[in-house]
Amino acid sequence: MEIQGKLIKILPLQTGEGKNGTWKKQEFILETDTAYPKKICFSLWGDKLNMLQGAEGQSVTVGFDLESREYNGRWFTEAKAWKIEILSGSKSPDNEKEDLDWLDSQQGDTETDLPF
Repeated sequence: MEIQGKLIKILPLQTGEGKNGTWKKQEFILETDTAYPKKICFSLWGDKLNMLQGAEGQSVTVGFDLESREYNGRWFTEAKAWKIEILSGSKSPDNEKEDLDWLDSQQGDTETDLPF
């Protein structure tokens, strides 16, 4: 499955020891860009963690699988991400600041102002 939205927060890295060795997990929050935005918590495991670099605050497409498991008669569902693509039209906060700086510099230029 795939979904698009804005990656609004990257949660702290979680690590632990299992029977197969050390594991790493990191969760992140995606906010959908629909009429009624929803926030979804996704998890990344192992070597896929590097996909989060530079993605916070960006519009992204997330490929994921849903997985449910039973524990003591209760069911728990996890959204496991396997792909994160930054959308090409999204801007970083640094680019937005540069755009505003350019606009401010143009406002002080009275030579090109029209007389009306």
